[in-house]
Amino acid sequence: MSYTDWDSKTVIGHKAKAPKVTRNASDLNAARRTGAVVATEKKTTAGVNKGHTGPDHQRIAKLDRENEVAPPPKVNPSVGKAIQTARMEKSMTQKDLAQKTNEKPSVIQDYESGKAIPNPQILGKLERALGVKLRGADIGKKLEGPKK
Repeated sequence: MSYTDWDSKTVIGHKAKAPKVTRNASDLNAARRTGAVVATEKKTTAGVNKGHTGPDHQRIAKLDRENEVAPPPKVNPSVGKAIQTARMEKSMTQKDLAQKTNEKPSVIQDYESGKAIPNPQILGKLERALGVKLRGADIGKKLEGPKK
């Protein structure tokens, strides 16, 4: 191993000058006056939104508007009336019924007003707590005991 470059100096912590990008003409002219190497490039994709270089988005948006999804069905008003009348017959408040079925009082209120989206589990709990049929053909009919 022979090191023949004993006379050269290495300065530690000295960074090489990185190329500078200028956006105005005055900096460009100053660099030319000092004799620095100047390269100019024109961007070919300037002002282009890369996210919108695909399919025709207006056409896709029109298709989306045409295929609107229908909102989920709400509880039938007859179910709400049946819940309310059965609850009144048992002299329960909405809060009492909610505690008995482990639901929030707002859920019971939504079912009675017909604003809730039907959930079979909640309807089953309400049927057992009130003893009234809330699903199927004969809504509001008293439930019989278990079949034997």
